[in-house]
This record gives sequence, structure tokens and C-alpha cells, in this order.
Amino acid sequence: MLLKWIDRAPRRVLACVSAACVAMLGFGMYLQYGVGLEPCPMCIVQRYALIGVAIFSGLACARGGRRWWLPLAGLAAATAGLGAFVAARQSWLQWNPPETASCGRDFYGMIENFPISRAIPMILRGSGDCTAIDWTFLGGSIANWSFLCFTGLGLLLLTVLVRGLRGAGRRDLSPA
Repeated sequence: MLLKWIDRAPRRVLACVSAACVAMLGFGMYLQYGVGLEPCPMCIVQRYALIGVAIFSGLACARGGRRWWLPLAGLAAATAGLGAFVAARQSWLQWNPPETASCGRDFYGMIENFPISRAIPMILRGSGDCTAIDWTFLGGSIANWSFLCFTGLGLLLLTVLVRGLRGAGRRDLSPA
């Protein structure tokens, strides 16, 4: 049934992916401003990945021809993969915290004071903040749930891509 929906209306699927990302970003804002949790550097990277997936999939659903929405959906899938990687790394750090945990610099301090070639490894190395589990739902931390969401969105986007590439010769426009 899901595959039929993807074949029939891939741009609607992309719109749903974009809406899901916006909802997750809203939940993240609630956790930050409503509950009072401060995001660590890896959480901020995951937020940027969610913004990227939302923008790329939103643009993909807005464009009519396959030559537009297929590359944009590919960028959205790649961005979801990046988000899943960072969430998996943070989950691993939470399960296997380093011997010495230091708070380190914040995300923007790293980006402003170091070249990007040094800042990215520092972010992925994690800090003491990245190993903290401040919130759980059904036994999973925010990083665990983020990984599951990114993986689900990425698999859905890859399915849209594969199905779209298979049917590329049949028609150029997909129904909205």
C-alpha cells in the first residue's frame, strides 16, 4: 500500500517528509524553550540536518518535473543520512562515555574559532554535554529517537528515489 502511494503521488510523500521534519523541529524547540533542555553541539548539527531535509524535500515537492524533484530528493536523502550518522555517533557516546568528559566549547564557539577542517572532528568527538541523557521516552534518549527518525525518513526518501528513477521513462510530471 505504501509503495502504491509512493508511485501514485511521490511529491505528496515528499511534502509529508518535509512536514514531519518541521514537526520534529517544533518538538526540539519545545524541549529547549518549554522544558529547558540545552542542546549540545551534536544536537545542533542534527537540527541543521532536519532543516536541510525539510528544505530539500519541500523544494522537491514544489517542483513538477522529475529532473527537479529527483535530485532534490537525493539531497534530502543524503542530508538524512548525515543526520542519522551524527545521531548514531551521539547514541554511541551515550552508551560508551569517554573516560574524561569535559564540557568543551559550544557549537558556535567551535565554528567561529577554528577552521572547518578542525571544527567538524571536534563536534563529532563530542563533549561532556553530548553524553548526557536529559530526556527519555520509552527507554530511548533524544539521540536514539533522532537516529530512528532520520533512518526512517532516509529510507522513505530512498524508496521515493528508486521508484521515481524506475518510472522516469513513463511520465515526466507526477501528480501533486
